[in-house]
Order: sequence, then structure tokens, then C-alpha cells
Amino acid sequence: QVQLVESGGGLVQAGGSLTLSCVASGTIFNVNTMGWYRQAPGKQRELVATSVSAGSTNYADFVKGRFTISRDNAKNTVYLQMNSLKPEDTAVYYCHALIRQNRYTPLYTAYWGQGTQVTVSS
Repeated sequence: QVQLVESGGGLVQAGGSLTLSCVASGTIFNVNTMGWYRQAPGKQRELVATSVSAGSTNYADFVKGRFTISRDNAKNTVYLQMNSLKPEDTAVYYCHALIRQNRYTPLYTAYWGQGTQVTVSS
């Protein structure tokens, strides 16, 4: 079994900063992509940022220049540093990871965290 546990959400004023963390634990052989998605009330879940184990990153246009994704591969942890937060960033933020559980299968399985609420007040 694999678990993704997020932390770091909360309430912040517009222009403020928050850092989210997500730790993957359980039966893990290799973690490929780790990333963050978000879902605001009444909207579909959308990609925020992803990080591939080799080092490349990808950001949604609406967070470029404000958010930074990073990871600690040794700890199977991904972070999302969020600066210059706006009220429209208010959403539940979900951690996502592609994980290979053992050396005998080449398959990667997608896992999701339970989500952490980020609320930005104006």
C-alpha cells in the first residue's frame, strides 16, 4: 500500500505565502512524477505543477512566477512554495504521484493524497 499525506494548507491574506508538503510512504520501489493539482468549489480539478524524478518541472500558466515545486527524492517528498497568493488560488490542493511498488513490474500506479485546503482572503 502507498499513502500520500499532504500538509501546510491554511488561511492566508492575499499577497502572502504558504508551503505545501506531501510525503509518499508505504511499499515504494521508485517514484516517477510527483505533483500538485487543485480543485475549487464548482470547478474541475486542474494541474498546478509537476516534477519528474529526472528534474524537469512543469507549471500551469496561472502560477508561473509565483509557485515553485521542488522535491526531495531521498524522502519521497514534494513541496509547493506558493508566493503572491491571490483569492482565486483558493482551493483544495491535492498531491499526486506515479509510483512503482516493486522491481518485478514496470508499471507505475497513480496515487492521490486526501487534499489540503488553501484559502486566500482578499
